[in-house]
Amino acid sequence: MHFVILGHWIYIVGASQYPPHQAEMAGVKYAAFSIFPSGQEDELDVTEVMRVNETCVMRNNTKILVFRHNSTLMHVDNQVVSTAELVQSDKDLLILKHFNDNFLGLSLSARTHNVSKEQLEEFKAQLHCLGLTEEEMFFTSEKDACPLPGQKKEEGTEEPQLD
Repeated sequence: MHFVILGHWIYIVGASQYPPHQAEMAGVKYAAFSIFPSGQEDELDVTEVMRVNETCVMRNNTKILVFRHNSTLMHVDNQVVSTAELVQSDKDLLILKHFNDNFLGLSLSARTHNVSKEQLEEFKAQLHCLGLTEEEMFFTSEKDACPLPGQKKEEGTEEPQLD
């Protein structure tokens, strides 16, 4: 499982039954993240860049703890902990089932912002299996991408802020 999820990912769409997460997802216009080894066997480092409303934010202090026996990942961001189960992962697609106070959520990330119709249909099938609806889906947009640190800024965009 480790090696399949390493590398750069772009968050495409998320869905949740949890109202605070729905509000949060509505504000996320774009998100990308990179997962790489931390030196600890079941721990991975994560760097995230996202546009929340109009502001680009970068986080490079988060970790993912890997529980191989049940394909569960725990995302630790300072003191905030969220848990997800790896539903499907191949070299180009990552579908995670999220757990939050007995509310379920689902997210789809891919290596590029372009996902096939079949990949999106797979996500929607998983969504329906969890009892979620397409009205609870929140998509990101490639046009809202944040420049990575060191990248030349385009007119009207700002550098990501370190969180």
